[in-house]
Amino acid sequence: MPANTLDLVMELTLRRATPADLEGVLALLTRTAGWLNGLGVRQWPAGGFPAERIEPLIGAGVMYLLDDGSPEPAATIAVDGHADPEFWTPADRPGDALYVHKLAVSRTCSGQGLGEVLLDWAALRAAAHDRPYLRLDCAKDNARLQAYYKKAGFRHVRTVDLPHRASGALFERDAGAAIPAAPSRRRTPMVPAQRSGHAVQAWRVLDITAHNELIEC
Repeated sequence: MPANTLDLVMELTLRRATPADLEGVLALLTRTAGWLNGLGVRQWPAGGFPAERIEPLIGAGVMYLLDDGSPEPAATIAVDGHADPEFWTPADRPGDALYVHKLAVSRTCSGQGLGEVLLDWAALRAAAHDRPYLRLDCAKDNARLQAYYKKAGFRHVRTVDLPHRASGALFERDAGAAIPAAPSRRRTPMVPAQRSGHAVQAWRVLDITAHNELIEC
């Protein structure tokens, strides 16, 4: 390896968002919304979310982030028991699931499995709370995103086509399926290196299954 090449390993810490994180979370969601809308996907408002949409999630302790020490998190996810009543009916037994909202990964960290890691963790959290399912909704016309969730273990429940909602494709996955079935399963994934000039940077995600205080509380 040339002497002017550096190996940098950055460890991502999974933690609850605090009020001090609001600005960084809003920035990440705004960038993600702009990227989605640039692709023609109307999942989120093009300008991102106003603070009053995100502050309650942080205040309730249901917004989590992967922190790399930067002002803007590497990824965010909200996990709670709120089932959107326009999508999930009493027949779905809404109380049987936890629900994913505001899952976003920084474009600088995309394609490295961070979203899948957070979804695995969210499913473990649902199982720890005796909820058999982890659920979410996404854009009705985003076939690429729907394929992503299917690859992550979700199954398509149905699509609710409401004219005033861009979202409406409903997915769920068995919460218990997230629990590693064999010791050989990698639970502390090494994320592929990123090259920037002469620097080689890799992110190592903490073993999120060991974060019992974030799974069980």
